[in-house]
Amino acid sequence: MSLNDTLAGVLSQIDNANKVGKTSITTQWSSKLIKQVLAIMKDAGYIGEVTETEDQKGNYLAIQLLGMLNKCGVIKPRFAIKYADFEKFEKRFLPAKGFGFLIVSTNEGLMTHTQAKEKKIGGKLISYCY
Repeated sequence: MSLNDTLAGVLSQIDNANKVGKTSITTQWSSKLIKQVLAIMKDAGYIGEVTETEDQKGNYLAIQLLGMLNKCGVIKPRFAIKYADFEKFEKRFLPAKGFGFLIVSTNEGLMTHTQAKEKKIGGKLISYCY
């Protein structure tokens, strides 16, 4: 059976491992989008170091968990969002104002919704993390 959304698989693995108290996980899925989302989460302090190991079968990502994460996941369908509509989606996906962030794919690359607000640009919603 094939997996359609690898980003959802990785974020689900992270969320489940964090719930049971693990300190690290290794995932077999590695893509540019996954690495960028994990880099944003690392910069925000929700996860630790992310290292990529190359193997004959493919690349593996080793992710250190810090225990700072409450929940993370993807947003399906990937809503197109305007600069003025960020607050509506913050209320829908985040538990409180100023708590956590949405990851948005813009024409300037992946960024958090607060960075997109500062630049006054919209995009497509990818995931949430708090």
